[in-house]
Parts: sequence; C-alpha cells; structure tokens
Amino acid sequence: MTRPQDHFDDLETRGPELREAALLNALPDLIAQAQAKAPAYTHLLSGVEAEAVNSREALAKLPVTRKSDLTALQETSPPFGGFNALAPSAAARVFASPGPIYELEAPRADYWACARALFAAGFRRGEIAHNCFSYHLTPGGWILDGGLRALGCAVVAAGTGNTETQVQTIAQFKPGGYCGTPDYLKVLLDKGAELDIDCSSITKALVSGGALFPSLRAEYAERGVAVLQAYATGDLGVIAYESGADQGLIVNENLIVEILRPGTGDPLPEGEVGEVAVTAFKREAPLIRFATGDLSALVPGLSPCGRTNARLKGWLGRADQTTKIKGMFVHPAQIAAIGKRHPEIAKLRLTVARAGESDTMTLHCESGPHKALSQEEDLATAIAHTLHDVTKLKGRVELHPLGALANDGKVIEDARSYA
Repeated sequence: MTRPQDHFDDLETRGPELREAALLNALPDLIAQAQAKAPAYTHLLSGVEAEAVNSREALAKLPVTRKSDLTALQETSPPFGGFNALAPSAAARVFASPGPIYELEAPRADYWACARALFAAGFRRGEIAHNCFSYHLTPGGWILDGGLRALGCAVVAAGTGNTETQVQTIAQFKPGGYCGTPDYLKVLLDKGAELDIDCSSITKALVSGGALFPSLRAEYAERGVAVLQAYATGDLGVIAYESGADQGLIVNENLIVEILRPGTGDPLPEGEVGEVAVTAFKREAPLIRFATGDLSALVPGLSPCGRTNARLKGWLGRADQTTKIKGMFVHPAQIAAIGKRHPEIAKLRLTVARAGESDTMTLHCESGPHKALSQEEDLATAIAHTLHDVTKLKGRVELHPLGALANDGKVIEDARSYA
C-alpha cells in the first residue's frame, strides 16, 4: 500500500483515463502554438487543423521529426532549426551537445521535469546532492541541477573529472545522494576507499547516460547505495524514470509517448519493440512526435508503486539500422515500404550476411496460413520483386508463421562478421 508522501504529487496517481483525457484536451492548443510560434512547425504542420488533433489516431497522422535529422535542420536554419518558440536571447541557457545539436533552457523552474524522478529515487527537500553530470556546454548537469533545486536540495556542482577533489568534497559536505553516470559512482567510492576518505553519506543515486548493469546495481546495494535510473535527452528532459518497484521506467507527466515501427510513423501496440517518439508540452521549444532513435516497448499494466502512467521496458538499442549492402544503403523505411505493398505481411526483418566475398540479403516475413503451396510461392516471388524494386538489390524471401520473428525492434540485422 502506498502513502501520499511516496509520490511527488497527485498527478502521478490519477486514473490513466483522466491523464489521457487531460493530455488529449491540451493537444490542439500545443499544435496551434507550435504552428504560430515555431517556424519549423509552421512548415511541417501546414494545412493541419489544430482543433482536430485531439486523439492519438489524429496525432499519428502528423509527421515525425527525427533527432538524427536535427543537425542538418539546424545547419539550414540556425541555431535551433526553427523548433524554438523562444528567441535565443530570451532563454535562460543555451547549449551545444555532440552532433552538434543546439538546445535551449527556458527561464522557469524545473524546465526539464526532473524533480519527480529525483523524488522517486529518494531525494528530499533539505538534503545535499552531489551532481556529477557535465555542466560544460551540454544540458546534462543543468537538467539534474534544476530538478534538485526545484525539489529543495542543495547541489554540489561537481561536474566531471577531478576525482580526488570530488571525494574530498563529499567528505566535507556529506551529500546524501549522487547524480551522474552509472559507472562514475563506483570510481568515486573506490577512490574514497583507496584514500581512506569517508563517502558513506551517499545512500541513494539517480543515474542516466549509460547502462546500469544488474551486477553494478547489486554492488552498489552491497555498499549501501540504492540506485535508480532516469531516461532523459537534451531535447526533451526526463522522459521516464524508475521507482523503487524496479519494474520498468515510468513515463513522466505532461508527455505523450508512442512506440513507432522503426523507419515509419506507425504506432506499435503495447509490448512491441520500436522507436520511442515523444510529444512534449513545452511551449518554449515544442516537440511533436519527436523520434529519439532509441528502441523500447510499453510494459503492460501499472507499476506496484502506485504511479499510474505508462511504463517503458528500458533502453533496448538504437532504431537507426541503416546498412550498406553491396555498396548501397538500405534503410528501415524501405523495408517498411515493402510491408505496405503487401498487406499479407505482419512483420519483416532483413538479414544481411556474407557468402564467400559477397553480401547476401534474406527478407524474413511473417504471414498467415496459405491455402496451397503455390499461393505461398507466388507471395514469396511477389515480395522478392518488391524487394528489388525498392532497394535495387536482389535478395531471397523466406515466409514464416505469425509470431516466428523476434520481438526486438530490429528491422535490419547485419549478421556479417567484421573481425
């Protein structure tokens, strides 16, 4: 049984249908604001009636903006590609992330919506937190810093590097929590042990920016530190976060999350692995159907912690599986296009291998039962022709029963050895 103090606010425990209704009711206004104030959306959403975008079905008809395209878009229309509704001079901070990709932070509290993730990890008002995310050029340090200050915590703005100095600082201020990448906490604790400097004040951590392997989480637990994860990007802020229930990442409030078939804008059902796309209700820098490039899946049911929002399974890889075959690039969108030409196909997966010194392609297709072998052969032949027409490359086609292909989000599997 959960208690009120177990949650950041009442939004986290409202009925899922109430949350969905609130988000969809606010969606037309977000669309209208983006069309009016963000030049990129003035163009992308030209002709869209904002009032009509009031359902997930209507949202799914809007174009997808991919993070992988931002660098080129920002080069064409600097500095933010036209996705900002706020002038750079009116921002609180502006950033340059690797890519380069440029982002802004608006001058309001907890702009990146990080406070509730920190609360779920056990951070509380009046505590001191040691923040080891970078404050240099990129938003990472500021995302956590803003959430901590909104929560009422004092922040040690540690940043990265200078491990010995950081350990000495921990001994002086005795922070109760750590924020940073999963592995750097171990570096700090090990350095403290090496120098016989007490770092035992740290009993909790919120980590991001890398994989928290189960063995590492277990080691931290043995050392008295409870570690939870957040999923965040420099464009969106905190997308999802763990709670003590340790059963998936709970989607943050004021976001609409979709899981898309890689290479397309088509939403996938619960449980299917695909690309994470987010619609964020940030008026200063609206992002609508923003595809992160990360693979995940929606977890069925609700979290035992009492939070009622949807949950993500976690980071399951990258969606951009573009592969060069026989000197030609083949994109996930091309494989999706083949499926749209053949509605008999439920799922596709292109496997690339080597035979001698040549590349080979095999398109694996899930399809329903066929009345006769000739029908199966005819379908395989037709799909092979489409494969060649779309990719300009020849390949084999293999038909499989429904459910035979792995549910891992892969559309193109490169099985070639590069050793």
